[in-house]
Amino acid sequence: MPRLPANERSLAPFRAEIDAIDAEIVELLARRFEVVKHVIAVKKVEGLAAFLPERVEDVIDKVSAHAETKGVPPELVEKLWRQLIDWVIAYENERLG
Repeated sequence: MPRLPANERSLAPFRAEIDAIDAEIVELLARRFEVVKHVIAVKKVEGLAAFLPERVEDVIDKVSAHAETKGVPPELVEKLWRQLIDWVIAYENERLG
């Protein structure tokens, strides 16, 4: 581990905690991605499109409301989830043809 400058050493425990949280977020994304694979399979069978606008807005509304109850800025969560959903829709489109 690199030596931190003296004025950054007090940040070390917080950085370690953020690194651990980031690892947990990646684990959750991996779980979500596994579910996405199942969603693609169902969409293929049912002839559904990757982009379902009502579902997108439902997800955004739910995560934004949940974020607000946890003291997280809903606009941050909305921006992150829109990016995530856009990526997933593109991924689904590639697999759905």
